[in-house]
Amino acid sequence: MLAIGGTGFIGRYVVGYLANSGHDVAVFHRGTKETTLPSSVRHLHGDRERLAHFQNEFRDFAPDCVLAMALPAGNDRTGRLFVDVFRGIARRTVVITSRDVYRAFGRLRRLETGMPDPVPLTETSPLREKLYPYRGAAADPMWANSDDLLVERAVMSEPQFQATVIRLPVIYGPQDEHFHRTFPYLKRMDDGRRAILLDEAHASWRDSRVYVEDAAWAIVLAATDDRAAGRIYNVAPTQTLTEAEWVESIGNVAGWSGDIVRIPRDRLPKHLVRDLDFRHDLALSSQRIRDDLGYSERISFDRGLKKTVEWERSNPPEIQRGLFDYEAEDLALRGPAL
Repeated sequence: MLAIGGTGFIGRYVVGYLANSGHDVAVFHRGTKETTLPSSVRHLHGDRERLAHFQNEFRDFAPDCVLAMALPAGNDRTGRLFVDVFRGIARRTVVITSRDVYRAFGRLRRLETGMPDPVPLTETSPLREKLYPYRGAAADPMWANSDDLLVERAVMSEPQFQATVIRLPVIYGPQDEHFHRTFPYLKRMDDGRRAILLDEAHASWRDSRVYVEDAAWAIVLAATDDRAAGRIYNVAPTQTLTEAEWVESIGNVAGWSGDIVRIPRDRLPKHLVRDLDFRHDLALSSQRIRDDLGYSERISFDRGLKKTVEWERSNPPEIQRGLFDYEAEDLALRGPAL
């Protein structure tokens, strides 16, 4: 097994599962962050933008399966590069994308218009029509030039590739150093806020979330089972919480006894307003991967969330004060002046 990436948030668990179950695993990465991995794992250092320069090394390792954990600025160009490099080297590939490919995501972000699609979204649900969903909304050029939809088209259209695509939802857990998914709510709870404000529509919105070790396990199943070849799989829990239920779950683990207060959008403080159309749920169905590959969660929901909260408390991100304007939140809680 060869993992492109494999030292990051999800990849470290994927590589650990594979190596600990007896697979010969190599990881290709820049070498700037040496994550603790099983001692049997080989490390190949290089730039993922220059995969073609390392084709001989890949051929010498002769992987049966290549896992594309991360393609820089994933799009049609980098997707085709991945295909060109590993054509004839690997028998199978597993490529990680996201629920961002669905039309519901484009409509949520107001990139497209239309009525909500039926949920839960399955692997055959309508896909986005507008490309590059982060352009104009992301400061990082890598995000602006990324589109998982183009990656999927590149790898699934190659007849010599037995590709599997894994569409991930929101992933949370320890070492979530980029997003700190639970932190905005957890900080308010730990700061003793008696109430957490949610946009009325946001409170009822559903977005699938998976604990990082469970996401990694789904990827491992796809990489080690030939029945996954040529298939696309969503990964998601069997039940998708609303945003309010997600906040409540964090509160239960954190020992918070405050209230979740739903407020009309026009009364929300500016720092809490998100320009999203919350009619469009991103609840995914994972029935296919459960039926085909026998996927099920390895970590209970409560245990995973507890581990996440413990890590967040020990590893808080740099605080952006404008996102925690408690004076404005208190004013909104008091309601409009008479």
